[in-house]
Amino acid sequence: MLFLLPARQIWRWTLLLMENPPSVPTLIAVKWVSVLKRSAFIIDWHNFGHTLLALSLGRNSSFVAVYRWIEKHFGKMADGSFCVTKAMQHELAENWDIKATVFYDQSPEFFHVASLLEKHELFYRLHNNIIQPLGLQDCVSYVGAGMLGHEHQETFLTRLVGKDIFLKQNRPAVVVSSTSWTPDEDFNILLEAAVMYDRRVAALLNEDDSIPDEFVWKEIYDEKQCLFPRLLFIITGKGPDKQEYEDKISKLHLKRVAFRTMWLSAEDYPLLLGSADLGVCLHTSSSGLDLPMKVVDMFGCGLPVCAVSYSCIDELVKVGKNGILFSSSSELADELLMLFRGFPNECNALHSLKKSIVEMGSRRWSTEWEEHAKPLISQVITQYQD
Repeated sequence: MLFLLPARQIWRWTLLLMENPPSVPTLIAVKWVSVLKRSAFIIDWHNFGHTLLALSLGRNSSFVAVYRWIEKHFGKMADGSFCVTKAMQHELAENWDIKATVFYDQSPEFFHVASLLEKHELFYRLHNNIIQPLGLQDCVSYVGAGMLGHEHQETFLTRLVGKDIFLKQNRPAVVVSSTSWTPDEDFNILLEAAVMYDRRVAALLNEDDSIPDEFVWKEIYDEKQCLFPRLLFIITGKGPDKQEYEDKISKLHLKRVAFRTMWLSAEDYPLLLGSADLGVCLHTSSSGLDLPMKVVDMFGCGLPVCAVSYSCIDELVKVGKNGILFSSSSELADELLMLFRGFPNECNALHSLKKSIVEMGSRRWSTEWEEHAKPLISQVITQYQD
């Protein structure tokens, strides 16, 4: 991404600010443009391009080595640098001879906890998407079938009574994950955890395997209370591995778990995060030095997160305060059981995380810009013009 800050003369730019990656040929092109236009040049390091390339070619590839040399060589030519973690700042300083200012990503103002009205209207719009299972009928599509013709008054989460909107006691717990469906996120972990949750709940309830699925679903529809809720996983995004995982999901046979994949508008995505009960992040970082923006957005909506553990994720996810980390599907399944036990009213661990996120507050992008980005940009422009 390239930003141009124009000076008074329309033919000259004061500053070129580019996001890395992409690295090649963008770094080369931007550097030469900065020379031709006599402009300052700042890089916003979000990750390393050569580590992303290594996901497909392997770290020992000679092409990756050349790519890294170009990235480092032209990266050192910048007049200033931002980076997204302290771990990346250390890497740039120690091994790249680049001094960078840490500029943490933050969510914009329109990421917020959704109101009851926003939840009702959103799930009314999403009703046709949610009612369609990826495979055979499941615990969500079965209950949704009974709502046909009443979508204005009743959604999967809410019920309109007169002019008042209420959250349903038998609603599923909504778990959200967003992805670009690429190899740096292993969704097999999530699928395995879902299967484990389903089986462990059945075992904890001493449920007979011979009980038909429809019997369990009817009890849910009739609002019979259960110690553990249904889980509705909504996975948003587009990418190359999406069809592969949809095929795997379609073959699952689960009583209390349902999956939906969808692509949401820029307006509805923040509302989904603000309506959900838990976020799951499977991002592991190609470099081990960047942070997932999706988690930042989730926190902006007051949403607790279960995230895969890796080297610098603790700069964002504070265990027991705004989320929990896991390293395996079994650990994730345990966390789902712990967080959703007693849902919706008596899941104390989940409520504690949500309360803690509100108390911690969520810094916004504008604040981070004023405190960390603007001073560096002003300094670079001043030095360049002197």
